[in-house]
Amino acid sequence: GKDTFPGSLDCLRPRGLWVSFGQSSGPIGPIDLGILAKKGSLFATRPSVFTYTASRADLETSAQSLFDVVSRGVVKIGINQRYPLAEAARAHADLEARKTTGTTVLTL
Repeated sequence: GKDTFPGSLDCLRPRGLWVSFGQSSGPIGPIDLGILAKKGSLFATRPSVFTYTASRADLETSAQSLFDVVSRGVVKIGINQRYPLAEAARAHADLEARKTTGTTVLTL
């Protein structure tokens, strides 16, 4: 997002790839592509999960790959907060107010 750009570019090595995924601090706005050359011939991308899972086959392949690494413990999914289903409105309010981080789970 706008709060971490262009400082994020300073963390990259020459020919590094900068990925913008989400913009909770707001949109970045126009980017002068010349800055990518000045900072070391950098690459920039803004992926969308909807492009990578546009077809049913792509969605299933991506899901299977994720489930595989989670089941093998390569990727660990921490649950940072839990809310009873009866408190779903509070959970949504906390999410909107940015009072949560990581994974939030509603429980019965």
